[in-house]
Amino acid sequence: MNIILTIAVCVCLVVPISAAPTEVLNVWPKDPPGELLKLPPEQDTTKDDGRMVGGKRVIRLGNVATPQLHVYLPPKEKRNGTGVVICPGGGFNILAWDLEGTEVAEWFNSIGVAAIVLKYRVPSKQGDSRWLSAVQDAERAMSLTRSKSKEWGIAPDRLGILGFSAGGFTAGHLAVQHSKRLYEATDDIDKVPFRPDFGVLVYPGFFIDDKTGGLKPEFTATQETPPIFFVHAADDGLSCANSAQLFLSLKKAKVPGELHIYDVGGHGYGMRPVAEFPVTSWPKRCEDWLSRRGLLKN
Repeated sequence: MNIILTIAVCVCLVVPISAAPTEVLNVWPKDPPGELLKLPPEQDTTKDDGRMVGGKRVIRLGNVATPQLHVYLPPKEKRNGTGVVICPGGGFNILAWDLEGTEVAEWFNSIGVAAIVLKYRVPSKQGDSRWLSAVQDAERAMSLTRSKSKEWGIAPDRLGILGFSAGGFTAGHLAVQHSKRLYEATDDIDKVPFRPDFGVLVYPGFFIDDKTGGLKPEFTATQETPPIFFVHAADDGLSCANSAQLFLSLKKAKVPGELHIYDVGGHGYGMRPVAEFPVTSWPKRCEDWLSRRGLLKN
Protein backbone atom coordinates (compact mmCIF):
# COMPACT_ATOMS: atom_id res chain seq x y z
CA MET A 1 0.00 0.00 0.00
CA ASN A 2 2.83 2.43 0.87
CA ILE A 3 4.47 1.73 -2.50
CA ILE A 4 1.21 2.46 -4.33
CA LEU A 5 0.74 5.73 -2.44
CA THR A 6 4.32 6.76 -3.20
CA ILE A 7 3.84 6.11 -6.92
CA ALA A 8 0.58 8.09 -6.90
CA VAL A 9 2.25 11.07 -5.24
CA CYS A 10 5.12 10.98 -7.76
CA VAL A 11 2.66 10.96 -10.67
CA CYS A 12 0.85 13.96 -9.21
CA LEU A 13 4.12 15.83 -8.88
CA VAL A 14 5.18 15.12 -12.45
CA VAL A 15 1.91 15.53 -14.37
CA PRO A 16 0.14 18.91 -14.08
CA ILE A 17 -3.52 18.55 -13.12
CA SER A 18 -5.96 21.11 -14.54
CA ALA A 19 -9.66 21.55 -13.91
CA ALA A 20 -11.86 19.73 -16.37
CA PRO A 21 -13.51 21.85 -19.06
CA THR A 22 -17.23 22.55 -18.82
CA GLU A 23 -17.70 21.38 -22.39
CA VAL A 24 -15.65 20.20 -25.37
CA LEU A 25 -16.86 20.52 -28.95
CA ASN A 26 -15.37 20.20 -32.41
CA VAL A 27 -14.66 23.40 -34.31
CA TRP A 28 -15.77 22.05 -37.70
CA PRO A 29 -18.96 20.10 -38.50
CA LYS A 30 -16.98 17.79 -40.81
CA ASP A 31 -13.39 17.92 -42.08
CA PRO A 32 -11.44 21.18 -41.66
CA PRO A 33 -10.69 23.14 -44.85
CA GLY A 34 -7.53 22.61 -46.86
CA GLU A 35 -5.21 19.66 -47.15
CA LEU A 36 -5.62 17.08 -44.40
CA LEU A 37 -2.29 15.82 -43.08
CA LYS A 38 -1.98 12.17 -42.11
CA LEU A 39 -0.84 12.26 -38.49
CA PRO A 40 -0.14 9.73 -35.75
CA PRO A 41 -2.47 9.77 -32.71
CA GLU A 42 -2.60 13.00 -30.70
CA GLN A 43 -0.10 12.91 -27.83
CA ASP A 44 1.97 14.84 -25.32
CA THR A 45 5.40 15.05 -26.96
CA THR A 46 7.29 16.27 -23.88
CA LYS A 47 10.24 14.06 -22.97
CA ASP A 48 11.17 13.17 -19.41
CA ASP A 49 14.10 15.59 -19.63
CA GLY A 50 12.06 18.32 -21.36
CA ARG A 51 12.35 21.99 -20.40
CA MET A 52 10.64 22.92 -17.15
CA VAL A 53 8.84 26.24 -16.71
CA GLY A 54 8.27 27.61 -13.23
CA GLY A 55 9.49 24.30 -11.82
CA LYS A 56 6.85 22.27 -13.68
CA ARG A 57 6.74 20.28 -16.89
CA VAL A 58 4.77 21.48 -19.89
CA ILE A 59 2.24 19.52 -21.91
CA ARG A 60 3.44 19.88 -25.51
CA LEU A 61 0.48 18.55 -27.44
CA GLY A 62 1.26 17.26 -30.92
CA ASN A 63 -0.47 15.61 -33.87
CA VAL A 64 -3.71 17.58 -33.53
CA ALA A 65 -5.89 16.76 -36.53
CA THR A 66 -9.33 17.55 -35.08
CA PRO A 67 -9.63 21.16 -33.86
CA GLN A 68 -11.69 21.58 -30.70
CA LEU A 69 -12.95 24.19 -28.26
CA HIS A 70 -12.37 23.40 -24.59
CA VAL A 71 -14.82 25.60 -22.73
CA TYR A 72 -14.11 26.82 -19.19
CA LEU A 73 -16.96 28.76 -17.57
CA PRO A 74 -16.80 30.50 -14.19
CA PRO A 75 -19.67 29.91 -11.72
CA LYS A 76 -22.83 31.67 -12.90
CA GLU A 77 -22.80 34.06 -9.96
CA LYS A 78 -19.27 35.17 -10.87
CA ARG A 79 -19.63 35.61 -14.65
CA ASN A 80 -19.28 39.19 -15.85
CA GLY A 81 -20.30 38.67 -19.49
CA THR A 82 -16.80 38.83 -20.98
CA GLY A 83 -15.28 35.91 -22.87
CA VAL A 84 -11.95 35.14 -24.48
CA VAL A 85 -10.72 32.55 -26.98
CA ILE A 86 -7.20 31.38 -26.06
CA CYS A 87 -4.65 30.33 -28.70
CA PRO A 88 -1.66 28.49 -27.17
CA GLY A 89 1.75 28.84 -28.79
CA GLY A 90 4.14 26.21 -30.05
CA GLY A 91 5.62 27.41 -33.33
CA PHE A 92 2.78 25.79 -35.32
CA ASN A 93 4.42 22.45 -34.45
CA ILE A 94 2.84 21.68 -31.06
CA LEU A 95 0.54 23.39 -28.55
CA ALA A 96 1.82 24.39 -25.10
CA TRP A 97 -1.48 23.07 -23.86
CA ASP A 98 -1.38 23.70 -20.13
CA LEU A 99 1.23 26.49 -19.93
CA GLU A 100 -0.49 28.69 -22.52
CA GLY A 101 -3.96 27.17 -22.54
CA THR A 102 -5.76 25.53 -19.64
CA GLU A 103 -3.84 27.41 -16.91
CA VAL A 104 -4.75 30.68 -18.62
CA ALA A 105 -8.41 29.62 -18.81
CA GLU A 106 -8.47 28.90 -15.08
CA TRP A 107 -7.01 32.35 -14.35
CA PHE A 108 -9.63 34.06 -16.50
CA ASN A 109 -12.36 32.12 -14.70
CA SER A 110 -10.98 33.45 -11.40
CA ILE A 111 -11.77 37.01 -12.56
CA GLY A 112 -15.20 36.10 -13.93
CA VAL A 113 -14.27 35.72 -17.61
CA ALA A 114 -15.45 32.76 -19.69
CA ALA A 115 -12.45 31.13 -21.38
CA ILE A 116 -12.40 28.94 -24.46
CA VAL A 117 -9.11 27.19 -25.24
CA LEU A 118 -8.66 26.55 -28.95
CA LYS A 119 -6.98 23.29 -29.88
CA TYR A 120 -5.98 24.19 -33.44
CA ARG A 121 -4.28 21.96 -35.98
CA VAL A 122 -0.58 21.17 -35.49
CA PRO A 123 1.85 20.52 -36.96
CA SER A 124 0.95 22.73 -39.88
CA LYS A 125 1.97 22.23 -43.47
CA GLN A 126 5.42 23.73 -44.06
CA GLY A 127 5.70 26.78 -46.31
CA ASP A 128 5.11 30.52 -46.41
CA SER A 129 1.55 30.15 -45.09
CA ARG A 130 2.16 27.56 -42.38
CA TRP A 131 -0.04 29.71 -40.14
CA LEU A 132 -3.08 29.28 -42.40
CA SER A 133 -4.76 26.29 -40.73
CA ALA A 134 -4.39 27.88 -37.28
CA VAL A 135 -5.97 31.13 -38.47
CA GLN A 136 -8.81 29.26 -40.20
CA ASP A 137 -9.50 27.33 -37.00
CA ALA A 138 -9.41 30.56 -34.97
CA GLU A 139 -11.82 32.36 -37.31
CA ARG A 140 -14.29 29.51 -37.03
CA ALA A 141 -13.72 29.29 -33.26
CA MET A 142 -14.61 32.97 -32.77
CA SER A 143 -17.81 32.63 -34.79
CA LEU A 144 -18.75 29.40 -33.02
CA THR A 145 -18.13 30.95 -29.60
CA ARG A 146 -20.14 34.06 -30.48
CA SER A 147 -22.99 31.84 -31.70
CA LYS A 148 -22.98 30.19 -28.26
CA SER A 149 -22.73 33.48 -26.37
CA LYS A 150 -26.17 33.35 -24.76
CA GLU A 151 -25.71 29.73 -23.71
CA TRP A 152 -22.27 30.43 -22.22
CA GLY A 153 -23.16 33.77 -20.60
CA ILE A 154 -20.98 35.89 -22.90
CA ALA A 155 -22.06 39.25 -24.28
CA PRO A 156 -21.53 38.98 -28.07
CA ASP A 157 -19.77 42.37 -28.08
CA ARG A 158 -17.39 41.42 -25.24
CA LEU A 159 -15.57 38.50 -26.85
CA GLY A 160 -11.80 38.83 -27.16
CA ILE A 161 -8.89 36.70 -28.28
CA LEU A 162 -5.58 35.96 -26.56
CA GLY A 163 -2.55 34.26 -27.99
CA PHE A 164 1.03 33.35 -27.12
CA SER A 165 3.92 33.26 -29.62
CA ALA A 166 2.58 31.54 -32.77
CA GLY A 167 -0.84 31.71 -31.13
CA GLY A 168 -0.18 35.43 -30.64
CA PHE A 169 0.30 35.78 -34.37
CA THR A 170 -2.92 33.86 -34.92
CA ALA A 171 -4.81 36.14 -32.52
CA GLY A 172 -3.23 39.26 -34.03
CA HIS A 173 -4.13 38.12 -37.54
CA LEU A 174 -7.81 37.97 -36.57
CA ALA A 175 -7.60 41.36 -34.84
CA VAL A 176 -6.17 43.12 -37.91
CA GLN A 177 -7.51 41.08 -40.83
CA HIS A 178 -11.14 40.41 -40.03
CA SER A 179 -12.93 41.59 -43.16
CA LYS A 180 -12.78 38.27 -45.05
CA ARG A 181 -12.59 34.62 -44.00
CA LEU A 182 -9.73 32.48 -45.20
CA TYR A 183 -12.06 29.60 -46.04
CA GLU A 184 -15.38 29.06 -47.79
CA ALA A 185 -18.40 29.42 -45.52
CA THR A 186 -19.99 26.08 -44.64
CA ASP A 187 -23.06 26.89 -42.53
CA ASP A 188 -24.91 29.59 -40.59
CA ILE A 189 -22.17 29.75 -37.95
CA ASP A 190 -19.86 31.18 -40.60
CA LYS A 191 -22.29 34.08 -40.98
CA VAL A 192 -21.51 35.14 -37.41
CA PRO A 193 -18.71 37.77 -37.29
CA PHE A 194 -15.31 36.55 -36.09
CA ARG A 195 -13.78 39.97 -35.34
CA PRO A 196 -12.56 40.04 -31.72
CA ASP A 197 -13.67 42.94 -29.51
CA PHE A 198 -10.24 43.07 -27.88
CA GLY A 199 -6.93 41.27 -28.10
CA VAL A 200 -4.16 40.19 -25.74
CA LEU A 201 -0.89 39.27 -27.46
CA VAL A 202 1.88 37.71 -25.36
CA TYR A 203 5.32 37.46 -27.01
CA PRO A 204 3.77 37.28 -30.51
CA GLY A 205 5.84 36.83 -33.65
CA PHE A 206 5.85 37.07 -37.44
CA PHE A 207 4.39 40.58 -37.74
CA ILE A 208 7.63 42.22 -38.86
CA ASP A 209 9.76 41.89 -41.95
CA ASP A 210 13.00 40.19 -40.91
CA LYS A 211 15.02 42.23 -43.41
CA THR A 212 13.72 45.72 -42.61
CA GLY A 213 12.51 45.26 -39.04
CA GLY A 214 9.35 47.12 -39.99
CA LEU A 215 5.76 45.96 -39.79
CA LYS A 216 4.56 43.88 -42.71
CA PRO A 217 2.05 46.02 -44.68
CA GLU A 218 -0.76 43.49 -44.30
CA PHE A 219 -0.72 44.04 -40.53
CA THR A 220 -1.23 47.79 -40.65
CA ALA A 221 -3.92 48.66 -38.11
CA THR A 222 -7.05 50.59 -39.07
CA GLN A 223 -9.81 52.23 -37.05
CA GLU A 224 -11.62 48.88 -37.21
CA THR A 225 -8.81 47.10 -35.35
CA PRO A 226 -9.87 46.32 -31.76
CA PRO A 227 -7.88 47.50 -28.70
CA ILE A 228 -4.87 45.27 -27.95
CA PHE A 229 -2.74 44.61 -24.86
CA PHE A 230 0.88 43.51 -25.54
CA VAL A 231 3.49 41.74 -23.39
CA HIS A 232 7.09 41.02 -24.43
CA ALA A 233 10.61 40.77 -23.03
CA ALA A 234 13.47 42.66 -24.65
CA ASP A 235 15.69 39.57 -24.58
CA ASP A 236 13.11 37.35 -26.26
CA GLY A 237 14.52 35.51 -29.29
CA LEU A 238 11.24 36.32 -31.01
CA SER A 239 11.90 40.04 -31.26
CA CYS A 240 9.88 42.45 -29.14
CA ALA A 241 9.74 44.59 -32.29
CA ASN A 242 6.78 42.41 -33.28
CA SER A 243 4.76 43.87 -30.41
CA ALA A 244 6.26 47.35 -30.62
CA GLN A 245 5.67 47.84 -34.34
CA LEU A 246 2.07 46.64 -34.19
CA PHE A 247 1.45 48.85 -31.16
CA LEU A 248 2.80 51.88 -33.06
CA SER A 249 0.48 51.03 -35.95
CA LEU A 250 -2.44 50.98 -33.51
CA LYS A 251 -1.38 54.36 -32.15
CA LYS A 252 -1.22 55.83 -35.66
CA ALA A 253 -4.75 54.55 -36.33
CA LYS A 254 -5.88 56.06 -32.99
CA VAL A 255 -6.82 52.64 -31.62
CA PRO A 256 -6.32 52.13 -27.86
CA GLY A 257 -3.45 49.84 -26.95
CA GLU A 258 -1.12 49.09 -24.06
CA LEU A 259 2.45 47.85 -24.51
CA HIS A 260 4.65 46.27 -21.82
CA ILE A 261 8.26 45.45 -22.75
CA TYR A 262 10.36 44.13 -19.87
CA ASP A 263 14.16 44.02 -19.92
CA VAL A 264 14.48 40.27 -19.29
CA GLY A 265 12.27 37.21 -19.32
CA GLY A 266 13.00 35.37 -22.53
CA HIS A 267 10.23 33.38 -24.16
CA GLY A 268 7.64 30.79 -23.23
CA TYR A 269 6.83 31.56 -19.58
CA GLY A 270 3.05 31.60 -19.99
CA MET A 271 1.45 32.74 -16.75
CA ARG A 272 3.76 30.87 -14.39
CA PRO A 273 5.44 33.28 -11.94
CA VAL A 274 9.24 33.37 -11.98
CA ALA A 275 10.58 35.55 -9.16
CA GLU A 276 13.59 36.89 -11.06
CA PHE A 277 11.50 37.89 -14.09
CA PRO A 278 9.01 40.73 -13.44
CA VAL A 279 7.55 40.04 -16.90
CA THR A 280 5.69 37.09 -15.36
CA SER A 281 3.57 39.57 -13.38
CA TRP A 282 1.87 40.52 -16.65
CA PRO A 283 -1.52 38.90 -15.75
CA LYS A 284 -2.09 41.56 -13.09
CA ARG A 285 -1.32 44.32 -15.63
CA CYS A 286 -3.71 42.66 -18.05
CA GLU A 287 -6.42 42.43 -15.39
CA ASP A 288 -5.98 46.16 -14.68
CA TRP A 289 -6.31 46.92 -18.42
CA LEU A 290 -9.45 44.81 -18.78
CA SER A 291 -10.92 46.50 -15.71
CA ARG A 292 -10.21 49.99 -17.02
CA ARG A 293 -11.98 49.06 -20.24
CA GLY A 294 -15.05 48.01 -18.27
CA LEU A 295 -14.70 44.36 -19.26
CA LEU A 296 -14.75 42.98 -15.72
CA LYS A 297 -18.01 44.66 -14.74
CA ASN A 298 -21.21 42.65 -14.83
